[in-house]
Amino acid sequence: MNDINWLALLAEYAVFLIPLIFVQFGLMIAALIHIFRHKNYKTGNRLLWVVLVVCINFVGPIIYFVLGRAED
Repeated sequence: MNDINWLALLAEYAVFLIPLIFVQFGLMIAALIHIFRHKNYKTGNRLLWVVLVVCINFVGPIIYFVLGRAED
């Protein structure tokens, strides 16, 4: 009975979770592509930004685009 409640709860929240997951992966992929195509950063180095973007959900890519991305 408890398993059925979890499945119902998961199905109910899937409407909100699935788009958030796609947004997270989209931000992460966009940030990683930018990191590997450019060599100049405002602060930090490539390794720092890759670890930050991959390990910190949502916030990592946003921090990179605000603080790390240098103007070309």
